[in-house]
Amino acid sequence: MIELFHIWKQYQKPYWALSDVTLQINDGDFYFITGPSGSGKTTLLKTIFREILPTEGQILINGINILKVRDSRIYTLRRTMGLVFQDFRLMFHRTVFDNVAVPLQVIGVGRKEIRRRVFATLQKVNLHQKMWELPGRLSYGEQQRVAIARAVVNNPEIILADEPTGNLDPELAFEIITLFKEISKQGATVIIGSHDRELIRHFGDNILFLQKGKIVGKEAHR
Repeated sequence: MIELFHIWKQYQKPYWALSDVTLQINDGDFYFITGPSGSGKTTLLKTIFREILPTEGQILINGINILKVRDSRIYTLRRTMGLVFQDFRLMFHRTVFDNVAVPLQVIGVGRKEIRRRVFATLQKVNLHQKMWELPGRLSYGEQQRVAIARAVVNNPEIILADEPTGNLDPELAFEIITLFKEISKQGATVIIGSHDRELIRHFGDNILFLQKGKIVGKEAHR
């Protein structure tokens, strides 16, 4: 469970990037966070990931106050999360396999197990046949699926995606959100920042509306 209590974030006075955000996201929820540019979507996701610290407030993940976790334990905390970016952030000089294997290498998983888990994950995103290709030889949609595979190869409890379809055409965007939906059905909590109203209308189980850093609305469809 993710719990945010009265989160405020200020980069520059007098403007607040987040303004008194209180929110509870249950295990296995599929969430869209939406709002116009500058509404605070990216800041909220980075705060949950603990990439940035709020100016005020508390964040609990599975009962642990992540703002009080020592710096030496941040990487342990982040192993429970997968992060997907709009710009993919792939290593274009390394193969698809190498890109997806990175999170496992960082935590010291053995070579045989890495190969097994990377192959199984690439099967899930239908890219196992391109395991030894360089990302630059793939389409945008395929590159984003590599980024998703990298984010989920360690079986994270939480997946955060910041505008993951922003560079894709509508058909590919639909395909990518369908993939996130399938991952969510396997038990992961998925939170997607997006301004794509059509995708949100079609897929949104839970929708959080932000404007100028404030929650201005919520919808839940079960």
